[in-house]
Amino acid sequence: MSEQRFGEFVVVRKDADGPGGGHVAELVLDRPKAMNAVSSEMARSLGAACAALAADSSVRVTVLTSSNDRAFCVGADLKERNSFTDAELVRQRPTARAAYTGVLELPMPTVAAVHGFALGGGFELALACDVIVADATAVVGLPEVSVGVIPGGGGTQLLPRRVGAARAAELVFTARRVEAAEARELGLVDLLEEDARTGALELAARMAANSPVGLRAAKKAMRLGQGLDLRAGLEVEDAAWRSVAFSGDRAEGVAAFNEKRKPNWPGE
Repeated sequence: MSEQRFGEFVVVRKDADGPGGGHVAELVLDRPKAMNAVSSEMARSLGAACAALAADSSVRVTVLTSSNDRAFCVGADLKERNSFTDAELVRQRPTARAAYTGVLELPMPTVAAVHGFALGGGFELALACDVIVADATAVVGLPEVSVGVIPGGGGTQLLPRRVGAARAAELVFTARRVEAAEARELGLVDLLEEDARTGALELAARMAANSPVGLRAAKKAMRLGQGLDLRAGLEVEDAAWRSVAFSGDRAEGVAAFNEKRKPNWPGE
């Protein structure tokens, strides 16, 4: 198990002996005493960790987890925010945005493991991932309007894309919390497992068995094509196909299939 710490509150782990064979990175929110409330320091660390992960070609899938046994993340650190002047709040905004966009723009598939509370910015971090795995303890929601702001970590854009405009409006405007079973029913989370972290890591390992070149290109095509009309989306897909069609991974994948063996992906 290798571990790299980014500041005091964020850790990246890779387990070469785990089911992902060292190709699954665990991005751990590690501010347990504050239930992972996102302070300025934590936001900077999360942005730095995401930049390092994005540059690491050995990582095929990233799993976002928490070290707290009661919460995935309860959102912005409102105690810190309460101490800000207006000018300080303005200066802090790019730091906060960089943390959420850092997760959103990771080039490999991402899986959130939601155990306990995922509220406000915490749920927005999960929404920034490609797949959300939760367990029965999960409670999710975007309660920002109840404290006089709006979801500012991507929630007003990501939630409608996930559940539709009317459903997102109901959830944002009521600021209500949604427990695990209803969250799965509404599509706020994708999978319910007995243990969110274990389930997310197992899912990530299944993803990581596939071509890293293919995984990144497929994610890019789906992200860039989202919201486009079909004709434009198919052009995005074609460009992504061309980017992998002559790769070493494609050659290895075809050879392995014909030779009835497990592929040894070159990752290029």
